[in-house]
Amino acid sequence: MNVRMQMSMVFHLDKCIGCHTCSIACKNVWTDRSGAEYMWWNNVETKPGTGYPTRWEDQEKYKGGWEQDAPGGKVYLKSSNKSKTYANIFFNPNLPSIDDYYEPFTYRYQDLFDAPEGADQPTARAVSMITGKPMDIEAGPNWDDDLGGSPLYAENDPNFTDVTPQEKEALFQLERMVFFYVPRICNHCLNAACVAACPSGAIYKRGEDGIVLINQEACRGWRFCVTACPYKKSYYNWSTGKSEKCILCFPRLETGQAPACFHSCVGRIRYIGGLLYDADRIEEVIRAKDEDLVDAQRDIILDPFNPVVIEAAKANNIPEPTLRYLQRSPVYWYVKKWKIGLPLHPEFRTLPMLFYVPPLLPIMSTVADGQVDSSEDGLFHTVDKSRMPVRYLARLLGGGNEGKVRYALRKLLAVRMQQRVKTVGDIDESSVKEMMTELDADPEELQSIYRLTTLASEKERYVIPPSHREQAEEMLREDLGGTKGEAGFGFVEKPARGA
Repeated sequence: MNVRMQMSMVFHLDKCIGCHTCSIACKNVWTDRSGAEYMWWNNVETKPGTGYPTRWEDQEKYKGGWEQDAPGGKVYLKSSNKSKTYANIFFNPNLPSIDDYYEPFTYRYQDLFDAPEGADQPTARAVSMITGKPMDIEAGPNWDDDLGGSPLYAENDPNFTDVTPQEKEALFQLERMVFFYVPRICNHCLNAACVAACPSGAIYKRGEDGIVLINQEACRGWRFCVTACPYKKSYYNWSTGKSEKCILCFPRLETGQAPACFHSCVGRIRYIGGLLYDADRIEEVIRAKDEDLVDAQRDIILDPFNPVVIEAAKANNIPEPTLRYLQRSPVYWYVKKWKIGLPLHPEFRTLPMLFYVPPLLPIMSTVADGQVDSSEDGLFHTVDKSRMPVRYLARLLGGGNEGKVRYALRKLLAVRMQQRVKTVGDIDESSVKEMMTELDADPEELQSIYRLTTLASEKERYVIPPSHREQAEEMLREDLGGTKGEAGFGFVEKPARGA
């Protein structure tokens, strides 16, 4: 058992209000410079919708992530191998174009002051931030924001593959419009495709916390990382000729602070903490079938309270104070214990370390005699009758496994019902107990979910283990027999120049 620590995140989609404060915080801190104007390391998408870049989930178009040669068989990069890398090193046909993102623009505000006197109101023309020339704005970073329920954008969402025509038609009826928000950052995957695809070895995972970084000195700008990342969270800086990506604000983490997007989150949807996992089982997990990937990824996460795991972690030089922080990690509870945190598109087989609590969306309502009848089953509806088809959510968050999504939604519903019993008392308590029995849950667990979801303080949402960079580097030097200069899983430094 090769126990390692990974910083991981949970985003609670029921709480996201789509304010984009997180995106602006990240933009102001990291990508407010030449060549990075179009980059949004953090973006918030409306779902259903095509996202940013357009249709990023369509890997037949972009060739991101990994694929299997057969169910349970070997796994290969979808975008490249040695022969493809050599053949496409000067021409990569599967890169998103600037039109797939959007051409960054600003306004020539000086025209408002310099325009000659006339009968018309002067306007500030839009100009490209790349060419500096006037342009017509045809897209933006949130072009389909709040329009996810309309056929204009949403019907091009790749996640509708498994949704029946009847469900899709009902979803697009005006009176039944519904959408939700999905904030996205780099997933800092355990089996990161960008790391495997980089010909120059510039991308690596930090051994002490699993954060995926791009060494700017070693990067040659080949952009294979952009193609290989199925989430399209690696970007090319056209000014510097280097690739860039979210660094999980590691300078802030090393001082005990939450990343900028987490700290600025208005809805308090974001949770961060460390997880222990068995690195020896990564290959076994990525070979699982699509419908088994959620369970396989959960199984690789280890119990920080287990004495055997604790001893193995200490043997791998994970400090005891860090283990105490991992026992309080909100990610561990959401993902491993409560089983309501789900990975985004696990079928890409990168083992993303950003998990989502699915949204418990509004139910179908009818109006009769001026009265709103929202349910035939009492005050609370069954999750299968919600406006957003479970098939859609399963395609987005469960690798197509509807059971995992349905379980998470029913547990969230049980939490609401239990609180309704306590605060209003207009629900039969026996129905709540029956649901808890079916979910193998108890009142204490539902109360803990309610507490962490609604009442948690910042210290409970952001449980950041103390950083000891000097210890981590010393540990890795010992593991490598005193050598340095390698990059990849578990290593800290770039390769020798020219490697």
